[in-house]
Amino acid sequence: MTAPLDVRTARADDADEIAAIHVRSWRAAYRGLIDQEVLDSLSVADRAAGWRRFIADPLPTTLGQLVAVRDGAVVGWTTFGSGRDPDALADGEVYGIYADPDAWSTGVGHALLAGAEERMTDAGRTRAYLWVLDGNDRADAFYARHGWEVDGATKLDERPGFALQEHRRVKALSS
Repeated sequence: MTAPLDVRTARADDADEIAAIHVRSWRAAYRGLIDQEVLDSLSVADRAAGWRRFIADPLPTTLGQLVAVRDGAVVGWTTFGSGRDPDALADGEVYGIYADPDAWSTGVGHALLAGAEERMTDAGRTRAYLWVLDGNDRADAFYARHGWEVDGATKLDERPGFALQEHRRVKALSS
């Protein structure tokens, strides 16, 4: 039996665990989709420093940063807020959501996504969106099971040294 899961607001002292999950998730989920050299170069220390800054001083659009905790350890995280895309500024946006690969298919993603949806609804958003890396079939299936639909929008997210081709999924939020 899986231990109970607690979803709570992220704290600065969660940064190291969030960063480790961020790196492990990227390496597992994006293997074969992003150049292996890019995945191998990801640094938990660099990500942790970034997470400490982001938790202390979130984007002005950020509505929340949640972590999922099981047996005292962070096993997943999500950040979300107001839409940042010009055609969706009134919507909510899930900026990122990741679970530790060892916790995949244990309810972590579901709990985090439900928490983000609830908080975006509480903030007055009636619709939300998120971006999915093309070829990430596992994520696409997860979002489809949770009522997020492909809307046809695409973008090229250019990062230093590489680019990510993504497609958008949207969902009407319950009020």
